[in-house]
This record gives sequence, structure tokens and C-alpha cells, in this order.
Amino acid sequence: MVKCTRKGCGKDYDPADNQDNACQFHSGAPVFHEGLKGWSCCKKRVTDFDEFLALPGCTHGKHTDEQPVETVKPTVQEATVAATTVKDGVEVYGAPAAVAAADAAPVSHSPLQPHPSVTKQEEAKQAEKQEVEEDDESIPVAVGTTCKRRGCGVTYVSDAENRGNGAAAVCQHHPGAPVFHEGSKGWSCCARKVLEFDEFLKIKGCTAGKHLFVGKKSTQEEMVDCRMDWYQTQGSVIVSLFAKNKEDTQVTFSPQAFDVDIKMKDQKRYKKQFPLFNTIDVAASSYEVLSTKVEITLKKTDGISWAALEPTSEVKTWTTFGVSGGAGTVGAKEMLYSADAPLHMK
Repeated sequence: MVKCTRKGCGKDYDPADNQDNACQFHSGAPVFHEGLKGWSCCKKRVTDFDEFLALPGCTHGKHTDEQPVETVKPTVQEATVAATTVKDGVEVYGAPAAVAAADAAPVSHSPLQPHPSVTKQEEAKQAEKQEVEEDDESIPVAVGTTCKRRGCGVTYVSDAENRGNGAAAVCQHHPGAPVFHEGSKGWSCCARKVLEFDEFLKIKGCTAGKHLFVGKKSTQEEMVDCRMDWYQTQGSVIVSLFAKNKEDTQVTFSPQAFDVDIKMKDQKRYKKQFPLFNTIDVAASSYEVLSTKVEITLKKTDGISWAALEPTSEVKTWTTFGVSGGAGTVGAKEMLYSADAPLHMK
């Protein structure tokens, strides 16, 4: 197996089975600005470094083991120095004159202050992780799962190899938080600092411990909310509930309501009852569980348009299907109306 070198991927792959669109990666460069982290090739920004590393790639292609080609910047007359100069724990790249100027510059000694990039939220989160996150070895691990500890990157092969006492069971990681300051990049737990982001990702962990593949199984269930969207046709109402990492999904229907119960990973759960604006055909209604959402199809008992998904007293009039005149029409060829509609009473 070969490790993919594309940014945002890093998966192991078989060169003989390297298919198109098998690799999901970031084609741009990392962007860190005012506490926000993201990639230049996509718009999403996050504040937590772990969330940044987990951002799914926005580009698809084949895996590769070739080292990424760095953009060549226009050079000045001065020759660059290939060697790295280390000054106060910071690796400096540049011409000898620049290094000498940096050495000659006056140095002011002031009390060290925590850098803004390590926010209180990240520090609290990191402290919590250090206290509670250890692998529950009774939980099975899928082959190919990557260790969650920062700076490790080891993928799980077997309990004997990754959870035993051998060299592969040692997790070399960074327990601290990432620090980005004036172009230099490093970790709060060790002194080494570099300029390039790719070099930052390669900084070897300063602490040895056990791998963290799955963590501990939470015993407390967390109720979460899911984004919902809906639209309708003349015969049906389609509801989409957006949820990932689903382990079990149940939807039950009644004449004027439906209940949803979605159990997700990490003991998360979404449970809600939806009363409906109008009646539905229970037997003809259905749902489908997809990778990123649950799509629910509610079969109407008539062709009347719904003013809302749930009952509401705020709506007085609305556009309906197949009714001409003041009530509005949506391209229907015949008239459809409720039994209690004013047209029926005439």
C-alpha cells in the first residue's frame, strides 16, 4: 500500500486499483486569517485546528505518491541558502545577509504571552482531551482508521500490531495546540517552528503514548438538531432531513403526522414528531436513507397545495394546484379542490 500525498487526503491506496475520483483532496493552499482556518480552493472556514484538518476535499482525482510541487516565486539577484538556520527555536530560510541582519537586530526580552491563535476555547478543549481521551480497546476498529492524535498519522492494521507492545503501538504525537505567529508555525508543546505548512505537518510528535483510534464509548446520549428542507408537488410533499454518520433511522407515519428517530455515531440522536398541515396516505408514504440525508415522501390524500408543512393559523390564502381564478393556478389541466372549499359549497 502507498500513502497518498495530496493535501486533505493522506489515505493508503493500492496503485493497481487507483481509480478516477478515488482521491478527495484540496488543490489550494491553507489559509489562516484572524483565527479562521481553511483552504484557498474552497470557502468553508473553521476556528478549531482539528476541524480544519477534517475539512473534506473539494476536488476529486486519482491518488498520487508524488510530492506536491511548490509554486516557484520570482527570485531576486541574491542567491538563496539551501541550509536551514535555527535561531531561538525558529527555522529561518533566506540569504546570509538576511540572516545576519536578523542576528544584528536588537532583541527585546519581555514576558511571554499566549498567542491569540491558541484561543481559550482551544486550550479548554485540549485540556479536556488530555484528561478523557483514551482508546476503549473493547471497541473494534476498522482497518485503515487513522489515529486521531495530532501529528501521529498511523493507520490501524490489527490489534496485535497497533494495540500491543511493539514499535507500531507507540503513538508519537503533539499533546499541545497549533501555534501560528508572524509566518512561523509550530506546536505549543515543543520548541520547533517552521515557515512552510507542509513542513509543519511533518514535525515529529514530541510525546509518546498509545494510539487513539476510536476513543471511549460515551454512555450519555446527546440530542441534536438537523437541518430540514421541504418542497411539494401536486401529489406529494418531500421532506429532507440532513444528517451524517447515521447508525439507525426510523420513520413512522400517521394520517396527519410523522415521527423521526435518527441515531448517529458518538451517541448523538435526533428525535422529533412533525404534525402536518393536511392529511396523508400512510400506506403510500415512504422514506429513503441516503449518505447525507433522510428523504421522506408524504403522499397527499388530495391534490391541494399545502401552505406550510405543519399546521399554522397565520396563513389565510395561498397558491394551490389546479384551481383557477383568485386562488391561483400552477399549470393544471383540471380543477381540484377540497370538499370544504367555497367552490364546492356553491
